Amino acid sequence: MKNIKYLIQLLVLGSIILATSCKKDSENISKTTYYPDFKMAGAQENFLPLGTAFTDSGVTATENGVQITVTKNIAGDYFSFTGSQVDISSPNKYIITYSATNKDGFPGSVERDVYIVSTGDLITNIEGLYTCDSVVRNDGKKFFGLNYIMIRKVSGNTYELSDAIGGYYDLGRLYGAAYRATGATVTAVNIATNNFTYGPSFGVGAFGGVANIVSFAVDAATKTITFETDWDGGPYTFAVTLTQVNILSL
Repeated sequence: MKNIKYLIQLLVLGSIILATSCKKDSENISKTTYYPDFKMAGAQENFLPLGTAFTDSGVTATENGVQITVTKNIAGDYFSFTGSQVDISSPNKYIITYSATNKDGFPGSVERDVYIVSTGDLITNIEGLYTCDSVVRNDGKKFFGLNYIMIRKVSGNTYELSDAIGGYYDLGRLYGAAYRATGATVTAVNIATNNFTYGPSFGVGAFGGVANIVSFAVDAATKTITFETDWDGGPYTFAVTLTQVNILSL
């Protein structure tokens, strides 16, 4: 009987300790937080000819129905940019990021894209926004209708491409912007006769290496540009076809 009594006492004591422990461990850990809820006025994606005024329609954010503060940041996606307003005098894709944080410190954000586009006639000017087909000759991988590549004039008859492998890794394989081949330029000696020079060399994003444009041709009638880029990373040859976009039809 004595052993049974001790056993009962231990069980009761253990139950008390367990109950106390559970209450203490679970105390104040169940809580509801309301993440920022955003409402964007105007279009999320905007296409504007160079020099056209852009008015930011704004974004509001609420936390459980109560409006909270929204901050805004603007970055250039295709080409470097620093500023607090979309630069309508410089072709680029501008990303406006609206951010808010709730009272518990949980952040949220939404983005608006603004394309400022200079569209050349492909006879005297090759600027523009382009969809792109990108093929790697060495391994047969093919991507078609990727959105978008931009060409802008940087000085005289020299033009810069936002991605000199036609979005192959960024848009095709979905590796992201860090894998674009940026910094590539071509100089038009005579667009009508497809007389271009290329250089200097450039890398392929985070992969690095050395890449060069080795051919470049414009067809004004079909609004297309075809070019090839050699890269020592494979080595690979990227065959790219760009088709100029009429942004007024988007």
